[in-house]
Amino acid sequence: MQSNNSKSYGLVLTALFVAIIVVMASTPLGFIPLVVINATTLHIPVILGSLFLGPKKGGFLGGVFGLTSLIKSSMGAASLSAFVFSPVAALSMLPHDTVGAALLLVLKSTFIAVVPRVLIGVVPYFVYIGIKRAISSDKKVVYGSIINAVISFILGFGVFAFFNKMISQQGLGMSVAVAQILGVVIGIAAFAGIEYLFMNKDAKALGFITAGIAGAMTNTLLVMGSIYVFYKYPYAEAVGVDPDALMTMIGGVISFNGVIEAVVGAIIVYLVGIVLDKIQPAGVYNNGKSTRPIKVVEHEESVSQMAE
Repeated sequence: MQSNNSKSYGLVLTALFVAIIVVMASTPLGFIPLVVINATTLHIPVILGSLFLGPKKGGFLGGVFGLTSLIKSSMGAASLSAFVFSPVAALSMLPHDTVGAALLLVLKSTFIAVVPRVLIGVVPYFVYIGIKRAISSDKKVVYGSIINAVISFILGFGVFAFFNKMISQQGLGMSVAVAQILGVVIGIAAFAGIEYLFMNKDAKALGFITAGIAGAMTNTLLVMGSIYVFYKYPYAEAVGVDPDALMTMIGGVISFNGVIEAVVGAIIVYLVGIVLDKIQPAGVYNNGKSTRPIKVVEHEESVSQMAE
């Protein structure tokens, strides 16, 4: 059974994360202005809750995030696409001739606002556990390097997407080729830095960064995918896009907004995670039982494995 201290810690941390989510949702603190985008950070407390409190409490925190989104969309200044996250706006803005049609609108908008956010609190935990098992296996060097390569590609692509957007919107004095080179350089530097931490210092870096990316992309992919499935035509009309071109627009949102927010999420989750991990290790939730902590890869062992 969990000790009283462990239970108290969990309750306090859950309450703290709930408070942070509500404050961030109610103020500009939920967004980081990055010149060409306001990157949302609302998913970050949910991801951290998933890692340090487990998928149940993480899912609860995700539900709080979803409810704040639903309430804010319902009570704030109505936008042309408010119906996506608000059943109230959906009923007032979209046609419905029957009770069944009205109920369907309510269910669709509630699903988009809440369900993807609940999963933000579930997916990172299992991603972190998967990373932990991969880098605790006999082929940890291989698995760790492959995962690191994927992470570094995402980070490098995020840098390229950011500068490319600045070139197109802000007239930044550089060419697209330079933006591509910067993306490649940052990607390589990120790979080298994470590999160094993984091999010599802190193997948990790989788990935190991957979980941060997974949580952010869970939000973006599921929200935008649900919008396309449930509200393709009304959403296309609301944003002024031809329905046949909506998938291309959504792909652009995912490849830019989604990747930038994943990069921001990865960095903040890692920085906060390594601090909280000193109080209670991440990923140890297992019905009150601790799981094996992530081990630092020994340099000599890694060299011998690479030579095999």
